[in-house]
Amino acid sequence: MEKEVVFVNKNEQAIAQETLKNIKDSLLVQKKRVLEELNNISKIDSHEADNRGAQFPEYGDKPDENAQEISDFSTTVATQNILEKSLNDIEKALERIEKGTYGICKYCHNSINEKRLVARPTAGACMTCKTELQENE
Repeated sequence: MEKEVVFVNKNEQAIAQETLKNIKDSLLVQKKRVLEELNNISKIDSHEADNRGAQFPEYGDKPDENAQEISDFSTTVATQNILEKSLNDIEKALERIEKGTYGICKYCHNSINEKRLVARPTAGACMTCKTELQENE
């Protein structure tokens, strides 16, 4: 039985329907997990631009407790930023799947190797372009 193909780009490489479904399912599971983690460390704040603010811990009024609060808050803010970036990457990948552009490099418009997409479902660039970008940083 032949593999059902989702799309074929100019390089004649395709992603099998089953592989794409598995990637999408994986992304949806990741999105749920990231949202749960974000909800555990932050709260909705209408005063923040992104509507989410890290929760400031309150351990007490002693100097060592205040220092621990600041340290833990800094860690929470950094974790929140990483989770928000991850959520953004997941949502962009899901959008590309819906638009039918998933698996196409956003820089050179060639296909992204299926093995790369399975290993890193949020990838938006082929290895050649990603390597070039990293070398130019």
